[in-house]
Amino acid sequence: MTQHVTGETAVYLESMGGFRVIRNRMDRADIEYDVYSLDRKTAVDLALLVREKLLENLPDSIVSGALVLDVEEIDSPKYDPDESSREHVYCGQVAVFYTAA
Repeated sequence: MTQHVTGETAVYLESMGGFRVIRNRMDRADIEYDVYSLDRKTAVDLALLVREKLLENLPDSIVSGALVLDVEEIDSPKYDPDESSREHVYCGQVAVFYTAA
């Protein structure tokens, strides 16, 4: 995380890997999302909103020249509090399947 101020609600997206599914046709990117907040309800509500947007709104969209074919859930939001900042954190992970637009 860069520029994170403890106590400010924040959403972070991070690449967790991926692979070429079909040569020259389709790739898969695994993305983790982490939601930080001092308020636990805010953190879980925002994590569920991020999950919904990724799963429901991202498929069939074009992002930076890539057509998102589908998004599959790898792990639904789970509670993983940050021990150093004492913030509430909910983390989830999705697989994004895409091809050139």
